[in-house]
Amino acid sequence: MKKNQLEIACFNYESALIAEEKGADRIELCENMKLGGTTPNYILAVRVREKLSIKMHVIIRPRGGDFVYSDEEFVEMKQDIKQFKKLGVDGFVFGILNSDGSVDKTRNRELVYLAQPLSCTFHRAFDVAKDIEQSLENVIDCGFKTILTSGQAPSVEEGIFDLEKIQKLAKDRIEIMPGGGLRSSNIKLLQDKLEPTFYHSSAITDNSETANPEEIKELRNFL
Repeated sequence: MKKNQLEIACFNYESALIAEEKGADRIELCENMKLGGTTPNYILAVRVREKLSIKMHVIIRPRGGDFVYSDEEFVEMKQDIKQFKKLGVDGFVFGILNSDGSVDKTRNRELVYLAQPLSCTFHRAFDVAKDIEQSLENVIDCGFKTILTSGQAPSVEEGIFDLEKIQKLAKDRIEIMPGGGLRSSNIKLLQDKLEPTFYHSSAITDNSETANPEEIKELRNFL
């Protein structure tokens, strides 16, 4: 039977160590929290991979801002996937939109194909994509295994009804991973509405960019 699991978004080396120590099932490695997470430095990724035994996904996002990328940025994303694959990471996190807000199926498919056999998560670009139901189908068509989303709301609490809706629409075709303002204080609300899934949190409770060990422990206790 499927069970709830925990992914911690880690913006530095220390957070990755804390995440494993306090019982996270997986990390998403990124940098630049204020930009919403960008592709991590390769040396950081090497250090984390050498130290961690839990699964490690890496975000592929060349910059902050929107999710419509130039040809040069797309080439950079492809190169990053090739490099990180050599490190033995377990998966990738990315998402590309067209200028009209629809999912860019051509480019996303190319990256998913390049990442094989590793699994890919479509990140919170989903939360600014137009037409939530059509976007869900397009992401599934591209071959992603997971969608990280707040239900197209500022936080998972506010997006809870859309999270419930798209999880039902997705059935077993793709995993819907709630993320965005997820904390131990509100995870129970989501669990009451959703089928078992991965939950995503940075577990940051102050002005730093480092996960709070006690917060990860609390999240873990709920799962």
